[in-house]
Amino acid sequence: MSELRLILASASPARAKLLQDARIAHTVLVSDVDEDAVTARYGITDPHDTALLLARAKAEAVAALPEAEGALVLGCDSVFELDGEPHGKPYEAEVARERIRRMSGRHGVLHTGHWLVDCRDTEAEDDGAAGSGATVGAVASAGVYFAQLTDAEIEAYIATGEPLQVAGSFTIDSRGGAFIERVDGDPHAVIGLSVSTLRKLLASAHVRITDLWE
Repeated sequence: MSELRLILASASPARAKLLQDARIAHTVLVSDVDEDAVTARYGITDPHDTALLLARAKAEAVAALPEAEGALVLGCDSVFELDGEPHGKPYEAEVARERIRRMSGRHGVLHTGHWLVDCRDTEAEDDGAAGSGATVGAVASAGVYFAQLTDAEIEAYIATGEPLQVAGSFTIDSRGGAFIERVDGDPHAVIGLSVSTLRKLLASAHVRITDLWE
């Protein structure tokens, strides 16, 4: 039987670590998707839909590469929603500072979009099962409740550089976890990849997640 291959179409170390910790065999192949160009093209403003749109764009970009032939490709993207507004990566310290001050003592919703593309041959062969041809997606959302942060804590957090490269300007699995009091929903979704959602998407492609266990 041919070996199942899962490709993670994401540069996020946190997502790769989630799969690693769950003992899910995978490789990483980063897409060259321009997120701003994608959202500008479709004009999506709803944070939930934006997360799914970007996850799909990443998965399909990698699925089109020769290296993805015969594999399952998973794209993910996270968008934080506060007051109905979407927040991706801030990149700049001043942007992160303004956002974290707004988030302090309040709560928002972290949406993580997942998109799976089955690149296996749909014709059955002697050495393995046929691919499903599936291209399916889902969003896992979780409420995130923040502690009341002091100005000194905000400045110290920004100085680490950690919040500049993550959706919403915070993490739950690193330094930022100290400032999160509660999560309503799948905490894996807040990190950036819901393993339970992946299980459901794989089932749509007639694949059991246990078949990917290392």
